[in-house]
Amino acid sequence: MRQPESVSLFPLHLKTLFPAFLAVIAGGLHAASLAWPVADVEVAGTLLWHQGDPVWGLQIGSMAILVGLLLHTRHAGQAARLGGLFALSWLALTFGWLYISMHRYGGLSAVLAGSAVLFLSAALAVYYALACGVFKALVERQRSSAPLVFALCWLLAELARGQWLTGFGWGAAGYAHPQGPLRVWLGWIGMYGTTAVAAVMSGCLALMLVKREKASQSAAGWTLLSLAVMTALLPQVETLPQGQLHVTLLQGNVAQEEKFQPATGVMQSLAWYGENLRLATGELVITPETALPVVPDQLPDGYWTALAQRFSNGTQAALIGMPMGDPLHGYTNSVVGFGGLAAEPWRYDKHHLVPFGEFIPPLFRWFTDLMHIPLGDFDRGALPQPTFNWNGQRLAATICYENLFSEELATYFVDVATAPTLFFNVSNLGWFGEHLAMDQHLQIARVRALEFARPFLLATNTGRTAIVDHRGVITHQAPSHVPTSLQGSVQGRSGLTPYARWSSRWGQWPLWSLALVGLALVAWIGQRARLRRD
Repeated sequence: MRQPESVSLFPLHLKTLFPAFLAVIAGGLHAASLAWPVADVEVAGTLLWHQGDPVWGLQIGSMAILVGLLLHTRHAGQAARLGGLFALSWLALTFGWLYISMHRYGGLSAVLAGSAVLFLSAALAVYYALACGVFKALVERQRSSAPLVFALCWLLAELARGQWLTGFGWGAAGYAHPQGPLRVWLGWIGMYGTTAVAAVMSGCLALMLVKREKASQSAAGWTLLSLAVMTALLPQVETLPQGQLHVTLLQGNVAQEEKFQPATGVMQSLAWYGENLRLATGELVITPETALPVVPDQLPDGYWTALAQRFSNGTQAALIGMPMGDPLHGYTNSVVGFGGLAAEPWRYDKHHLVPFGEFIPPLFRWFTDLMHIPLGDFDRGALPQPTFNWNGQRLAATICYENLFSEELATYFVDVATAPTLFFNVSNLGWFGEHLAMDQHLQIARVRALEFARPFLLATNTGRTAIVDHRGVITHQAPSHVPTSLQGSVQGRSGLTPYARWSSRWGQWPLWSLALVGLALVAWIGQRARLRRD
């Protein structure tokens, strides 16, 4: 019997520009799903900041458009090009804040800064172009397996981007899901696993909408229904409460262009944070990254001693972001902890350094020499490092974008008896102006909170300074671009989530193995089917 002709939602011939245009638009929507600007916050008629929230449905829908386009390409090469365009649009819009840091604060020309953002996005888009090409090659004659194959290919691309060449997984698809139904998966299979679940759903939607192949549509429908039921029945991972801690998070809002100027920003920072550390009432006080923008030897006389004495009575502690070191031993981007009767302050040195900002990759010194960003070459801290233990809580530190690297945070959970009860992150997002980078950073913290069922404290120079509970809910938040002393209580947690249990031992290797073995199996089945037909 003659098969009915397939009917597509995309009737234009693929030799036209329409599919490429649609891939670019879908990539833009994918970027928007990570932090959609849902509200403008004003005080006394003055716009203070744009509030952005993740939109999980938009993430799945925009990816479904991509899968629909891939299914209608003629060969793997076309699929790779469309996948690359999707990823280029998505990543360039997601990383747009890099332009601000390089142009406004780094002194690069607008053309060079814009080109650098496009180059980075294009380089990372290669992972997704390859994934889409492999997907097309594997499902050419196995349409019903398309959702699973796409998810495995996309998972590999996300893992590679997030872990290879120092890793830069900012804006991964899973960061659209700290709220919405798929959030329950995070405590079981982590952000990357949740990305794969979302990709399967996108593939099912695409297969149901753009093909009139009853067998494929039926399989996609049942798969989507099964995932929806599993998601509805999957319990939210819970851990045990372990005491309350009253915290004060300081946000100095020192202008980035002045922050490292000795006569202006440095003196302003030392004065504002010195005064607010003295007046803080929380049991634990946390400042942003490089809140004190000079090493201890460069502080005014008596400043360091006054800090140590202020937090030596056993009732309060402070975690202060500042550079540490000297020309002989090198410098680190650090957090120093004062509190209790310890002979020496606690110290955390940043482990995962930012390329071009905190270390210079080989052959790229010429590029960093074009910018005027201080503190550009740090030493790397160990992994893991001791937690800061205070009032029955064990706090694990991250600085800046270190909260991206879930597998590194997981190393703290090898021994449940010493596992952190709280996470905290100190950042200086003032490099990026008023941009959705702030919201993207906040969503990353919410995802980490759900993966490990631990609260997350964020202290930033300009925003978003916030307290996130162990369910990923923002309980307290300071207004952006306003000097603020944010007060709040947070409840520590003990115990391990399933994700913490397996990732602390094996990192992301179970997901790497699942994707690689799964794709190898699909290729083997396809090869056997071709041999039988021949």
